[in-house]
Amino acid sequence: MAAAATTARANVNLALVKYWGKRDRVLNLPATGSISLTLDGLSVEASVAFGGGEADRVEIDGAEAAGDEALRVAVRAEAGRRERALVTTRSTVPRGVGLASSAAAFAALALAASRAAGIALDPPALSALARRGSGSAARSIFGGFVEWRRGERADGRDSVAEPLAPPDFWDLRVVVAVTSSAPKAVSSRAGMEHAATSPFYPAWVAGAEADLAEARAAIRARDLEALGLVAEHSALEMHAVGMAARPPLLYWRGATVDCLDRVWKLRAEGTPAFATIDAGPQVKVLCAPGDARRVAEALRAVPGVERVLACAPGAGAEVVA
Repeated sequence: MAAAATTARANVNLALVKYWGKRDRVLNLPATGSISLTLDGLSVEASVAFGGGEADRVEIDGAEAAGDEALRVAVRAEAGRRERALVTTRSTVPRGVGLASSAAAFAALALAASRAAGIALDPPALSALARRGSGSAARSIFGGFVEWRRGERADGRDSVAEPLAPPDFWDLRVVVAVTSSAPKAVSSRAGMEHAATSPFYPAWVAGAEADLAEARAAIRARDLEALGLVAEHSALEMHAVGMAARPPLLYWRGATVDCLDRVWKLRAEGTPAFATIDAGPQVKVLCAPGDARRVAEALRAVPGVERVLACAPGAGAEVVA
């Protein structure tokens, strides 16, 4: 019989300075560093129990996982146990649509699996374990503003995330315009695999350190405009790399472009609002709490927007049962 399960919860994170492309696909090591903000209210819970059964069993939102999903959550070896693992996850975030559900899922899974195995990993080791499932999961281990270091070691031990500022350091809002709930045709992992075919890729990698330094300074100063502008710049750079790759990769929909246009008009009208887009069609807008309603109303009025969410800075991964 399986032992009692350990359940952990983690929130999604929004990359403000993106990473796109890997220096090692097997270990999920990024070609560049990245900086993110963990978001409250968009979370995944993962439960892990060891013992019993002839094979690992993985259930995601009530359905048995198969293929790549099942392989990526095979936690037994990483957790140091020989027994089979029973893994279940429950999400408040749609999967595969560009809302970073995998980051929250693998951060929660890393914490739950290690605790179920009786191992108390320190934060860097926990971040490295989460990274093996999904690169951005390394950041969801922590709350607030987080930096994931590129690292230099071939074994990836120095490619871990670390907190820059806690959730209560700076009260911001991220307003999310969902332009499609359909799973994206090309996963982030697959998209990154041919990022290097883009002629813009070398410039993207070369410019990363400057973007990271600019974002760190903006966070320290609580400078919304500075942080928002570098976040927009990083997002547009990332998508330009994808569009110019071979074959080209375009995650946007028509409503994505219209949301960008609306955000820029809001800013021209005097509302400090700054857009960013991950590997998907959803538009996320960074703004002050007092402007969140105005931004949400403007995005809700864009044809093709299915729904609008507003998130405050969120906490890191935690054991809940």
